[in-house]
Amino acid sequence: MFRPKLPDTPHVPSVTTHITQDHAPAPSAGRSVAPFVGVGAGAVAAVVVVGVVLTALLAAVAVSAVSVAIAAVVLRSLVTGTNRR
Repeated sequence: MFRPKLPDTPHVPSVTTHITQDHAPAPSAGRSVAPFVGVGAGAVAAVVVVGVVLTALLAAVAVSAVSVAIAAVVLRSLVTGTNRR
């Protein structure tokens, strides 16, 4: 359903040693040998770019979480230090 329709290849006569023999082309099964023939370089590049962007966002969230945790620990120590005095 999602596979592109590829045009039929034109019949190219095969070169044989005997002039009287003519080989018929092999019948096509309707399926290509390689499953990712229709996938272009643009699709691969898009997947790579999306992966890089998602990785960068995950790293940014992790750095933000660590900095918020450090700020919370520092503020907690400041508040408890003032209450003890």
